[in-house]
Amino acid sequence: MATSQMMAVTLLTRAIEYDVVGRKLEALKLYEDGIESLLKESKAETDPKRKQHFQTKILEYMNRAEQVKELVTRWKSKGVISDKIHIVEGTTGYSYSRIFGKYLTDEVHEVLIEEPYVRDHYQVCNLVMFCELVVSNCRNVKYIQLQTVKDTKNNNEQGRAFETLKESLHKHAVKFVVEYSEHMHDRQVILSNGYVIKIGRGLNYFKPSPSKYSLGAFNYHFRECRETNVDVFYCPENNKS
Repeated sequence: MATSQMMAVTLLTRAIEYDVVGRKLEALKLYEDGIESLLKESKAETDPKRKQHFQTKILEYMNRAEQVKELVTRWKSKGVISDKIHIVEGTTGYSYSRIFGKYLTDEVHEVLIEEPYVRDHYQVCNLVMFCELVVSNCRNVKYIQLQTVKDTKNNNEQGRAFETLKESLHKHAVKFVVEYSEHMHDRQVILSNGYVIKIGRGLNYFKPSPSKYSLGAFNYHFRECRETNVDVFYCPENNKS
């Protein structure tokens, strides 16, 4: 068996396993990677029967991947309002722990972060801080996916930062995947326990600290915020725990 075919089998077998147990975000990524490997194998195959077999399996997996993708898309649009918070300009006391903490439970296995702007240093730091909270609170989390806009400047500092975070999360048995999109506007966090948290300013609603020696420099409970709205939705159908 060729190396690419073995890789495809491994990826797709794992995709099916995760699909069955409800880890849809990771399953979708594995389906996509497995299909890509199978396509390479199909193109290189010269035997007509084997080529037809590959094409049949590719179509089968593509159909399932599309079903999972549609399911994930529905997660974002369904649900009833569970909580609303209006953060007034300049107020404090709205750390990630307060906004997200009670929703980050052991039922969370997967997290999808849709945040267009993770380019500047402070934005990456906010992402890291959020991931720290997820890993601290969600003992069963296995997969964190970030959807963001690629920074085409700054000599790929963004990519190196994401790679460092990926390696760090891997040490805690959490897989971190980044997907780039040029056309995204929504800012929301989707949890596999059925909660969707939408914040007008995304993760970046904190003001800069006036000094590295001021309260709020490290504990964001004391950090002043920019005005924004937080809407929390819950849909039992989305709960895959």
